[in-house]
Amino acid sequence: MRKNFGVKTWLYPMPVFIVAAYDENGVPNAMNAAWGGVYTDDMICVCLSEGHKTTKNILASRAFTVSMATADKVVECDYVGIVSGNKEPDKFAKAGFTATKSEFVNAPIIDQLPMTVECELVSYDEETCHMVGRIVNVSADERILTADGKIDVSLLNPITYDPIGHHYLPLGTPAGHAFADGKKMK
Repeated sequence: MRKNFGVKTWLYPMPVFIVAAYDENGVPNAMNAAWGGVYTDDMICVCLSEGHKTTKNILASRAFTVSMATADKVVECDYVGIVSGNKEPDKFAKAGFTATKSEFVNAPIIDQLPMTVECELVSYDEETCHMVGRIVNVSADERILTADGKIDVSLLNPITYDPIGHHYLPLGTPAGHAFADGKKMK
């Protein structure tokens, strides 16, 4: 027997992306976004509402980065998801993040997150909040590479979001509690 839940956004795995962009003064901002993924061979799509500071920054700069959230940075990654850059201008720094400017797009690479997809903005639909970015480059810290130069997912240790239990899961093991762990940094 099955139980019906109606329309829900319960799809696994749900990646935890940390989306980052510069504001008009070159100050980085980042947010946690779980609704996104591959769109075409060289594009990704993320669902970001218009009111987010990061969304406003991307629309102005026409570029952004998407980093994989990792188990060792779950508190910091949750924090940038529960605190608004519109209300906390130093959110990026308070999360303990530092940035290096991408060589390929006008957007920050978060130094503490070892894998980043660097994108130029293709489109944004205000009605659906769908943002499409063309992948210009993928960069990875050497510490997560195998001897033959490939990304080792076990060294990356990315987390996924469980929308039912509100947990972050690295390879099936809870890493933290969404909308809660980041409060430790408030």
